[in-house]
Amino acid sequence: MQDGTFTSPRHLCETASQRGNAFSADCPTRQILDRIADKWSVLILMILGDGAMRFSGLKRRIDGVSQKMLSQTLRSLERDGLVLRHVEPSVPVSVTYSITPLGQELVASLRSMIDWAETRMSDVLSAQRAYDGRDGASEGGMALQRSAVSA
Repeated sequence: MQDGTFTSPRHLCETASQRGNAFSADCPTRQILDRIADKWSVLILMILGDGAMRFSGLKRRIDGVSQKMLSQTLRSLERDGLVLRHVEPSVPVSVTYSITPLGQELVASLRSMIDWAETRMSDVLSAQRAYDGRDGASEGGMALQRSAVSA
């Protein structure tokens, strides 16, 4: 086996010392993309990019996230090295989350993506209406449009 590679059940894939290939089904880059493309991860990282916050503060800021989902997402982001969890030994125990330098790098890219989404949503909704108005448009597309409008 070459330096800079590791074995997986079916192949050798590039490691951090080399650039991954997101188009390869077995590359770990896909796991990272799954995490950073998740809406809860994006929202958590954006909030922590502005400063450290306790769990309860994150829960209040992110409308619609369940306690379980917030907890799972924070653990995953911590595991990926994007978020730090600081436990203050007090009564009751105080836990604060902050972003790591690696996470801060990612936030810079996410800001551009969110800015685009917020400013271009009307164009996307117009495109969805045009698509759904065509003959043979799927009912699924109309459901997506309704959910986007209600959000």
